[in-house]
Amino acid sequence: MGKIGAQIIKVDKKQLLAKLTEAYADEWLAYYQYWVGAKVAVGMMRPEVVVELLEHATDELRHADMIANRIIQLGGEPILEPKDWYIKSGCGYATPSDPSTKKLVDQNIEGERCAIKFYAKLLDFVQGKDLVTERMVKEILADEVEHEDDLEAVMDDMNKR
Repeated sequence: MGKIGAQIIKVDKKQLLAKLTEAYADEWLAYYQYWVGAKVAVGMMRPEVVVELLEHATDELRHADMIANRIIQLGGEPILEPKDWYIKSGCGYATPSDPSTKKLVDQNIEGERCAIKFYAKLLDFVQGKDLVTERMVKEILADEVEHEDDLEAVMDDMNKR
């Protein structure tokens, strides 16, 4: 990290890196949960659900990339072993053992709610103290809120059928 860039951060860098590492793990697990769910989905509104899951998977992968770049910029190292995603994750991973579209959507709504809570806390931690991370977190948080809305709309449509 550049000398001046390091001086404008007003949070504990070690704490920030720990929080970003957790977010990074969560984003990778969310990506896979969406991606594999789209592959195994069966049931009501399958085509619509698959499109939604794949769109969200793409966003989660983009989030992981943003976070990895910020971790590196701060002098840290992103998780190198995928098995460590489970250890560092705060929101976890919901295995799509029941591939029904309704169950998949419900699992992913819960995942988005966890992510929203996490990013809201992270925003409180960095707001006004690390403007670069703050901007990134706001973008990710907006996406996660949109994902929850999208999935709730799909669930509403399913419940009307």
